[in-house]
Amino acid sequence: MTTKIQKWGNSLALRIPKSFAEAINLKAGTNINLKLEKNRLVVSKDKKQNYKLNELLLKISDKNIHKEIDYGKPAGKELI
Repeated sequence: MTTKIQKWGNSLALRIPKSFAEAINLKAGTNINLKLEKNRLVVSKDKKQNYKLNELLLKISDKNIHKEIDYGKPAGKELI
């Protein structure tokens, strides 16, 4: 597939076709990495994701929640 680099302010922009974005689950706001490899531009999804607490909490279920751990009575001046 061929596409054009376009001017965006003082930078250059590359449009990613919808089919490509959907194939690797890219969305607006997704962090990506850019690197040069043997005179090629390589674009990859950043493995570090910015998680939101409410999104993580929604993934907790009865099947994946751990049981409470009892460490015994306080041994020092813990706040309880």
